[in-house]
Amino acid sequence: MPVSPTEALRRVLDAVSPLPTEDCTLGSAHGRILRAHIRADRAMPPFDRVTMDGYALSSAVAKRAEMEGSLTLKVEGDPQMAGMLARSLSGKADDTCMEIMTGAVLPEGADCVIPYEETTRTGNAVTIAADAMKKLLPGTNVHHRASDHTAGAVLVSPGARLSGREIAAAAACGCTSVPVAALPRIALVATGDELVDVALPVAPHQIRRSNDAALRATLIEAGYSRVESHHLRDVPAEIERGLHRMLTECDCVIITGGVSKGRRDHIPATLAALGVTALFHGVSQRPGKPLWFGLSSRRKPVFALPGNPVSCYLCLHHYVLPALDKASGAPPFVPVPVRLASTVAGMERLTSFVPVRTVNDASGVRVAEPVPFNTSGDYTSLLGTDGYVELAPQASPYPAGHVVPFSRWVP
Repeated sequence: MPVSPTEALRRVLDAVSPLPTEDCTLGSAHGRILRAHIRADRAMPPFDRVTMDGYALSSAVAKRAEMEGSLTLKVEGDPQMAGMLARSLSGKADDTCMEIMTGAVLPEGADCVIPYEETTRTGNAVTIAADAMKKLLPGTNVHHRASDHTAGAVLVSPGARLSGREIAAAAACGCTSVPVAALPRIALVATGDELVDVALPVAPHQIRRSNDAALRATLIEAGYSRVESHHLRDVPAEIERGLHRMLTECDCVIITGGVSKGRRDHIPATLAALGVTALFHGVSQRPGKPLWFGLSSRRKPVFALPGNPVSCYLCLHHYVLPALDKASGAPPFVPVPVRLASTVAGMERLTSFVPVRTVNDASGVRVAEPVPFNTSGDYTSLLGTDGYVELAPQASPYPAGHVVPFSRWVP
């Protein structure tokens, strides 16, 4: 008996187990799922950091500038550059300033910086107009120590997928490696006598292997790069030998085709013979109704997706990627609400997953324009779409403007 999409996804997510944790060098960490906090190893910034090229001085001299109409200060010593040890204003704070560059440590005795363009310099003296001095307050053009984070503060939490931003934070904290979820080894299996490799000649009665190419690319883009592609003919002994090896060697097996009720749909029976327990076979949805899911004797997830291209592509996004994300420790993806741009037919007993293109309507609001597909074998209908909407079973049409959940394709 088919289960609902909600129940199918619940069974998938309840069944998956966490992947192990491993250390990953920072240079290889992009796209990985973090498994521990990244904390600041010191105050951020670690010193009072200057944010403009100019002159460091004490804001207390502003009153003098108001009375005198302008202010002239002596420039002390050589310029303070980024990377230099901290220095001090050696003269009286109301008599001197120090030339300073962006990123340098604010000298002791100074509490603000005036930019070059608001000063006039003659030899070793800098003149500042009274109106420019009025803008100077303690902290002007200074990024104060610990104003971003104190030592020990959490910068990145477990579950984050590491991008350049998180990796920059880790590098700033001195992390040479980070603990991440191990990458699962995934076997991606295309089944069918009609399939030929893309590089080989194709006869009129054959089709090229596009399903596993599409799914492999999507898995890699989603951060799961350890993908091995295989092809098995509709020969029970060959299927059994191949799946036995993959179940032994891999962390997850994804099969396309051979899962429905045809004479050569050998996958469900073969998986049962190999000790894989079926948790459901059939989901009340279109496309993708024949979807099969189970666990091996070692509790490795096995997905058998329908062979039709739109069906398998959608099922990968709706069921497989959420399972891999949960096993990795990533937070669950939550669909976002969108409004339909046009009327869509409902289905009385089935949930409909409809590819859409998101566009701006006449008022500038983002809406989802349904893109019809010519059967679930029409891969080209997905070109130009951004994702899909989920329409609950309903005999009547869904009108334009109706709010429905939207999920984006990867990427």
